[in-house]
Amino acid sequence: MADIKYEIIEHIGVLSQSPKGWKKELNRISWNGNAPKYDIREWAPEHEKMGKGITLSEEEVQVLKELLAK
Repeated sequence: MADIKYEIIEHIGVLSQSPKGWKKELNRISWNGNAPKYDIREWAPEHEKMGKGITLSEEEVQVLKELLAK
């Protein structure tokens, strides 16, 4: 499997934390040097491992905000 490079550009907040210390976080992340996207996923305590997650563009985040506001 190819290495995936990422950089957490902005840590926005923690949504929840598991008893093992993993945190579900909302961040802006640059994946493989691309423009940052909003990202929701679980992270190990030192960000050394990550779980599956979802990435959203700025436009998708705006639509999500509108849907949640209804």
